Amino acid sequence: MDPAGQTRSFPLPSAIEDVPGAENWRAMYPYFTRFQPEDDQRFWFYNSMHFPEPMPAFDAITAEIPYTAIGANTTRLFVLPTTLGIEHRIVNGRVYITAIPVTDPAEIGRRAEIFNERAGYYYQNWDRLYAGWKDRIAGLISEIESITVPALPEFEDERVVMESTGIAQNHYVRENFHRCLDLYSKMWHHHTEFLMLGYGAYVVFFEFCKNAFPEISEQTVARMVAGIDVIMYRPDDELKRLARLAVESGLAGEFPEGCDPEAVLAALPERGEAGRAWLDAFDAVRHPWFHVSTGDGFYHHHRSWNENLAVPFAALTRYVRQVAAGESLDRPTAALLAERERIAAEYRALLATDADRGAFDQMLGVCRLVFPYVEDHKFYCEHWFTTRFFQKIRAFGELLVRKEVLTDPDDIFYLQHYEIDQALADLMLAWASGGPPLGAAHWHPVIAERRRMLDALKTWSPPPALGPVPEALNDPAVQMLWGITQDTIESWYSQSATGDEREVRGYGASSGIVEGTARVLRDVNEIGTIRDGEILVCPVTAPSWGPVFGKIKAAVSDIGGTMSHAAIVAREYGMPAVVGTGQATKRIKTGQRVRVDGDRGVVTILD
Repeated sequence: MDPAGQTRSFPLPSAIEDVPGAENWRAMYPYFTRFQPEDDQRFWFYNSMHFPEPMPAFDAITAEIPYTAIGANTTRLFVLPTTLGIEHRIVNGRVYITAIPVTDPAEIGRRAEIFNERAGYYYQNWDRLYAGWKDRIAGLISEIESITVPALPEFEDERVVMESTGIAQNHYVRENFHRCLDLYSKMWHHHTEFLMLGYGAYVVFFEFCKNAFPEISEQTVARMVAGIDVIMYRPDDELKRLARLAVESGLAGEFPEGCDPEAVLAALPERGEAGRAWLDAFDAVRHPWFHVSTGDGFYHHHRSWNENLAVPFAALTRYVRQVAAGESLDRPTAALLAERERIAAEYRALLATDADRGAFDQMLGVCRLVFPYVEDHKFYCEHWFTTRFFQKIRAFGELLVRKEVLTDPDDIFYLQHYEIDQALADLMLAWASGGPPLGAAHWHPVIAERRRMLDALKTWSPPPALGPVPEALNDPAVQMLWGITQDTIESWYSQSATGDEREVRGYGASSGIVEGTARVLRDVNEIGTIRDGEILVCPVTAPSWGPVFGKIKAAVSDIGGTMSHAAIVAREYGMPAVVGTGQATKRIKTGQRVRVDGDRGVVTILD
């Protein structure tokens, strides 16, 4: 309640109006993604971290399946004491989510007994279990890469007859499509197997520190586990290695800023042995390190580096210039490691008893053990696997184009996966009967309408939250990943209520204060526009944004918490960051002077 006794609330879901020109947006998504009347009584927040754009129909599977897996993991497998799963809804193409809390003390205690036994087993056997996890993920990646799309030629291969296999190709159209979906689901179950435990370990350590040291900031706690070496930095590190090789080989002049990657690669063999050796090194790097999405693995149009070489080349050419100028490309990892040991020792010395110091050591040790997974899993899951997954779905689109059902392979992503089943069934029947498929007349107007609607939906400015302001929020994933805490919600509400135009408040994720010129980027495809020394303002960063951190002075994001990518990488680069602002990209414009205070979590617009 506010002082006047009124219930404090963000806009209610039922009050959200359709975007003009996209009134039929609901037809793009399954019925279970729509807000229900009772949802007006619940708090929801916009998941712009994973879904910063309106969702094409097929891409909505990247919410459906992950939340199926996350909920199963937290609710049924590891039985987290204070939270169940996450529910999601779609409005005007945007994904809003809410966590279902457990508030009854008796139920929390019952669940805690189960959680402690199951989570304890994983913490005690982390290295062995994590090694097994990598093997399972590698197996899933191999499976998705091996899937083929039947060609459906005029006549079946004679081997089907001569070897008496008994199954024609059209059967495998649907089986292999479903295999793609099933493997994506399995990947997400494995994805969340360790992730919530990683967040849980950090939350326990953070709560211990807040009780023992009431004045400690969350970023100080985070700095005690900084300086990690994670696989997600490897693609960027490989670009730096290629840049050093180019300079050492006398090839720096082959990589001018803004060059065409294909033209550069085609010209290098003419540079003799040095050029050919560099190309060999480049080809060796591409698998697997260029299977990294230009986004965060949730949209079909976020292609991999391998599919859009302009993205890695934008960083590569800058690295070549820096190496040629004698500049270091290294992250300040050694300094961060020294700092984390100093901070940990200082706070440990403040504890009064051996028992407290022992608990501190144990919890910090667990955090440092599990923390690399929080970033590492992204490369295997959201990037390597998911870029391959979208490539396979696109291959089914190519089949539908060859059979004159679709006009462009990417048209397939404007259909729900349930609808793709129908289009493929139509194709299977037509091939079997010898007649034409009927899908073109049915699907062309549907796809055209959805393309128009998505363009209209891009103009909508979604509120950071919907529904009543909650009395309490206690969910480790929501807190660590999205940065949604009670303070965050209060900040969003107070800013919407007071309308302070000069300050944007968020979450201080990496310390320091700098001033500079803002560069507002909506997606990773715009990173080529950022200039040295600018301040990045974006909805959210993904690992593919890594190369940009070598250019900027600070980072500001709409969404994110202590364990978000922007927060982790900003700490690794030793630059200020404010995350979880909810509205920085709406309030700040490119070219404005801003001050980023990573200690207080405040961005001040100076112009």
